[in-house]
Amino acid sequence: MHVKKGDKVMVISGKDKGKTGVILAAFPKQDRVLVEGVNIVKKHAKPSQMNPQGGIMSQEAPVHVSNVMPVDPKSGEPTRVGYQTVDGKKVRVATKSGEVLDK
Repeated sequence: MHVKKGDKVMVISGKDKGKTGVILAAFPKQDRVLVEGVNIVKKHAKPSQMNPQGGIMSQEAPVHVSNVMPVDPKSGEPTRVGYQTVDGKKVRVATKSGEVLDK
């Protein structure tokens, strides 16, 4: 996948198009990512010890990885990802500015 946990991404399609957020979790087998504040869904919860009130809760649902793009650290715009080898390690590079995305 071209993104990983902790990356700042922008949604490029769907009902949340244009929103930005940080990736909370990645699910490579399903090609999906969980983005903070994006794709909010309502979940009905029965009362339990953790949640004695129960009721309707809002939470993020995973979005397909093809619908998000990493944000360029220089310009703040969405960018494609390229790969280069630096000091013998393969790193992700923003194609718009050439900045390294991996810390």
